[in-house]
Amino acid sequence: MARKKYEEPEEHQDRWLVSYADFITLLFAFFVVMYAVSVVNDGKYRVLSASLGDAFGGRDAAAVKAERTEVEPPLPLASMVARRRAEATRREKERLAALARQLSNTLAPLVKTGKVRVTQSGRGVSVEINASVLFDSGDARLNGDSVEALRAVAGLLKDDTHAIQVEGHTDNIPIANAQFPSNWELSAMRASSVVRLFIDSGVAPERLTAVGHAATEPVAANEDPVGRARNRRVAVTIISALPEPPTEVPTR
Repeated sequence: MARKKYEEPEEHQDRWLVSYADFITLLFAFFVVMYAVSVVNDGKYRVLSASLGDAFGGRDAAAVKAERTEVEPPLPLASMVARRRAEATRREKERLAALARQLSNTLAPLVKTGKVRVTQSGRGVSVEINASVLFDSGDARLNGDSVEALRAVAGLLKDDTHAIQVEGHTDNIPIANAQFPSNWELSAMRASSVVRLFIDSGVAPERLTAVGHAATEPVAANEDPVGRARNRRVAVTIISALPEPPTEVPTR
């Protein structure tokens, strides 16, 4: 018998299409991933890029770890807020400095004789007036010569918007009479007298505060008449709208 001829299977010429389709699919997936990471922040993109490079053996593992632990830069919003606050603080200081110059010019005769001191600090602008300019000894009623000067100060402050604190101070010599049982009452009443004059001169009452400190905050020693005279004073403080933050004292 004749042997049956073995027929070889027909070879398919289009098998390469399977590999080509797999390659195109992988390429498409790669571009999808690259597009997705393009919308994340720079820090996350570097981390992903490092991971891909490490997976394909393209970079040193130590370098990859260093980039992963890199601290991302601060958010732009935080920087913008800091810049705006710094600008607002600068404008507030300039505004108060201009007000301090106006007050110094208005009270120039008393400033020259040392009866008035105008200073500026992080808290605001302070006008320190010696009590001898405003009151008779042991009295809380404004004398006639002081009213004109205080009305001039009120004229500069009435159209302003800052809060104003008026503080009365005395020396350490005790006072005890029917009107003022102690220096606390005397200092508080002197501050209140200035506040009342400011209100009568057009300063809004809600901006004003009267405080009496008695002899608790001296600026000079109470050991001689000169020091006691310096301590008898009234301080008018125009408080900054953006006070400097307090400095925290480290604890042990």
